[in-house]
Amino acid sequence: MIKHASQVAIAPDEPLPPASAAAGATDEHIAPAPRVSVQAFCETVETAAAVQAAGEDRRLGKAHVKIQMGGATAAVEAYRSAPTPNVIIIEAESRGDAILGRLDQLAEVCDAGTRVIVVGRVNDVTLYRDLTRRGVSEYLIAPVGTIDIVRAICGLFSSPEAKPVGRIIAVVGAKGGVGASTVAHNIGWAIARDLALDSVVTDLDLAFGTAGLDYNQDPPQGIADAVFSPERIDTAFIDRLLSKCTDHLSLLAAPATLERVYDFGADAFDSILDSLRTSIPCVVLDVPHMWSGWTKRLLVSADEILVVAGPDLANLRNAKNMVDLLRTARPNDHHPHYCLNQVGVPKRPEIAPGDFAKALEDEPLVVIPFEPQLFGTAANNGQMIAEVSSSHKTADMFRQMAQVLTGRAEAKRARTGLFSPLLSKLMKR
Repeated sequence: MIKHASQVAIAPDEPLPPASAAAGATDEHIAPAPRVSVQAFCETVETAAAVQAAGEDRRLGKAHVKIQMGGATAAVEAYRSAPTPNVIIIEAESRGDAILGRLDQLAEVCDAGTRVIVVGRVNDVTLYRDLTRRGVSEYLIAPVGTIDIVRAICGLFSSPEAKPVGRIIAVVGAKGGVGASTVAHNIGWAIARDLALDSVVTDLDLAFGTAGLDYNQDPPQGIADAVFSPERIDTAFIDRLLSKCTDHLSLLAAPATLERVYDFGADAFDSILDSLRTSIPCVVLDVPHMWSGWTKRLLVSADEILVVAGPDLANLRNAKNMVDLLRTARPNDHHPHYCLNQVGVPKRPEIAPGDFAKALEDEPLVVIPFEPQLFGTAANNGQMIAEVSSSHKTADMFRQMAQVLTGRAEAKRARTGLFSPLLSKLMKR
């Protein structure tokens, strides 16, 4: 609740500096907001548009955002006879004294616990201090961008002393049989072993998942126990379901049985992932090749996305459709990554990486050559590629992808022709 200095303030003891007005895509890792209500009272259409776009961002997917015009005056009138939401955004075009006067009036009608964000045009430290003394949680200097609004709202619910929220990495195939699960499992291994980050690989192909086989694990419990018992989900319950693979890697395995069908609602995995990301720095999702409400929701809400494609026409079409949709659904995130797998099968006509890059308007993250001996040995022995041959170039590719997807390195895209000598050699076999 916004209060005078003599009353209880809702802002942190140390005021945060005003956010920048930069808009557009960002690589910043912002923790998503919980289920809260947000009401904005704007004075300009530009700010209203920024708030509207923020309300459509994946990190505010659980929040209910409502926008009205009229600024602080409209807010005071609205709450004389109505309860206030969790968060109020006030745009103030006027000077300092007028802003403070309106906030004093708003304080008289605010409910306890309401947090206030002010968007103003006065860049003055004295005003900023006056606002924080009155309990204002954040002051943004207009013009503001979409990501400024997202960051401000989400920041209200991220305790400074809390652990950072874990990163969700979703790996999905553009087509069945392209090796997306193998890629996901090897990336999870590289994150845990090479980057020493505590990680969980979550196998979401409940009927036919192979993570247990690939890691040589046969856990009695897994993801099914959680998704079919939503009322029991908490950190302790999820921890009991995890199977330890290495010091830094755990597995939330699929049952890979057909005794029941696995039809889920769009939000079936929300509470599981919310629990995981509170205690695990990195969660790799092995998303099955299917299109449903819950798979789309997982992809849109993930922090990072990797689409795995094979070098043929169906993969090109599907990868483009997926990337285009995800770019549209995630306008404030960088574009999804993609990689090409099983490239260079002898005597098989293939679409060149350059054609993929042209169609998807982006270079592949890596191009993984067709190496049946290496991958077959790993699969049959329940090993990762790095365990079979840690110095192999393909193991280096998984390490590179792990660095990029965890934000440890810039994406160094595979250039067209990078593997052409190798692929030519393979094609001649």
